[in-house]
Amino acid sequence: SAATPFGLKAMESLQELNTDKDRASDAQIMFLCLHAAGLTLIPTSIIGYRAAENASNPADVMLPCIITSFVGTIAAFLVVGIRQRINFLSASLIVALMALIGAIAGLMFYIGSLDIIEKHSFTGNLSGLMLIAIIGFTLVFAWINEKKFVAKDTTVFDSFVTGARNGMTTAVTIFPYVLGMLVAISLFRNSGLFEIISNWIAIGFAQLGVAKEITDSLPVAMLRPFSSGGSRGFMIDAMRNFGPDSFTGRLVCIFQCSAETTFYVIAVYFGSIKIKNTRYTLGSMLLVDLICVITAIFVASWFF
Repeated sequence: SAATPFGLKAMESLQELNTDKDRASDAQIMFLCLHAAGLTLIPTSIIGYRAAENASNPADVMLPCIITSFVGTIAAFLVVGIRQRINFLSASLIVALMALIGAIAGLMFYIGSLDIIEKHSFTGNLSGLMLIAIIGFTLVFAWINEKKFVAKDTTVFDSFVTGARNGMTTAVTIFPYVLGMLVAISLFRNSGLFEIISNWIAIGFAQLGVAKEITDSLPVAMLRPFSSGGSRGFMIDAMRNFGPDSFTGRLVCIFQCSAETTFYVIAVYFGSIKIKNTRYTLGSMLLVDLICVITAIFVASWFF
């Protein structure tokens, strides 16, 4: 993803502070879990795919995506923080968390008080306004900080070229790890094992009385930790089969943007700095993925 070069740079910096070069430090685990939680501000790719499938309002899932990914990020912080015995009794931390959680809870209850037409209208309008506000903020921020480019005797284009050059270096560095992960994922999918597991899970959920709209969406949630491309394919298929404005069509989009590809992130980030002992990283990240799935179902049911 676009954040990978920055993430790898951060991991390299944390590795310099790591006293045991073969073992993941607490800071690296926290960073990776927060990164894998997939906090999303503008799900541009999701909006684009929904627009391509002729959704009536491609951006109507933007707010649910933001809420779900935010909950996942908070969950990652708490899960890893508890494991690392971080002191959560800081007054500023508690106030900030409670304020954010309260704002989301208030928004959810307000939306819950609306009828179905008002929900769609409010969600679509608010998502559109948030999209415009974030883009506007980015442009204003860049304009205000333009003097920094002048002070460094460079331009935006020169900075872009430098970033592209660094990106090529990063691509060469992580290619062996990406290739290995892609081969493993391809074997998992093409062997038929994934379909067998997903079918059995869908049957199990159906026996528990879970709605068919949810079970039809589960392949995206299950494949997301392994392959972004694979889950994207299932997402597009779901929108084509059930419609982009159906509950299933919206839920798969929220699944797709609510978390990162866990196994890819671990392989690439730890592989690039040659970490062999990842400790409890995988378990924590999979737990956060599960929380994101549950949250996505709840949020989608609340909104749509």
